[in-house]
Amino acid sequence: MAEATGTAGTAGTASTASTAGKAATRPAQKRRKFTDPEVPRARGRVLEGLRGYGLIVAMWIRSTMTYRTSFVLSTVGNAAITLLDFVAISIMFSHVDVLGGFTLPEVALLYGSCSASLGLADLLLGNTDRIGARIRDGSLDTMLVRPVPLLAQVAADRFALRRLGRVVQGLGVLGWALWSLEVDWTGGKVLLVPVMVLSGAAIFAAVMVAGAAFQFVAGDAAEVQNSFTYGGCTMLQYPPTVFATELLRGVTFIVPLAFVNWLPALYVLGRPDPLGLPGWAAFLSPLVAFVVFVPASLAWRAGVRSYRSTGS
Repeated sequence: MAEATGTAGTAGTASTASTAGKAATRPAQKRRKFTDPEVPRARGRVLEGLRGYGLIVAMWIRSTMTYRTSFVLSTVGNAAITLLDFVAISIMFSHVDVLGGFTLPEVALLYGSCSASLGLADLLLGNTDRIGARIRDGSLDTMLVRPVPLLAQVAADRFALRRLGRVVQGLGVLGWALWSLEVDWTGGKVLLVPVMVLSGAAIFAAVMVAGAAFQFVAGDAAEVQNSFTYGGCTMLQYPPTVFATELLRGVTFIVPLAFVNWLPALYVLGRPDPLGLPGWAAFLSPLVAFVVFVPASLAWRAGVRSYRSTGS
């Protein structure tokens, strides 16, 4: 009898403890669910966008590889056409020894790094300038109903693998410049060269996203976007010493294209910055790319939210 009573008491105690434990656990679970941060959710959206972008790009690459001869010819043609810019620079140096205090290999460093950076950005996000046409003809609506982030669809639409031609010729000129230059190489300078190319591509990509966002307001402003990307790259191919101080301030502190290659290249060459910026500013390109991309992405989201269908 005593044993039964003890067993019942033990069972009651265990049941009470279990109930109390569940009661204590339940609020904690609710609190954890209520205070879930937005970071994992945003990370999931980014991964979803990258996956969708990869699938669309793979589809266009398979389509391109169906006609391989055409792909090779168009890629070589793209490289040859963009290389004409450097041919013009070389012809100019046949009449002068220096340009703004820079020799031909030093200008080739500027040209190659800028061309490779723009080529990478153009390869990955170059089709964003077509969003104005999609807004006008109403075809953007079909993208909005697909279960893939809009930016991933716009960037990957009609992915042109032939644009690798610009990247290859830019890297080729950059390699020739590095081989021809007499630079006192250090670990920081060696690391800065690939960082310069990749960070420059990220800065150009951010400018492309901002230009695409502007087209939600302007309707079709692809040429405005191209003036900052292709036009900016043309400017960056020449030494900063040939431009006015006001322009240098504008492309350093307003639209920071100077961080694409001017500041890193000046550090590699051991030359002072015309604006007197310290040497460590050359290593700020990745940070500048992030700082530029944040408002560009916010502008893109605002543009998408303000979009009104044409009804066609």
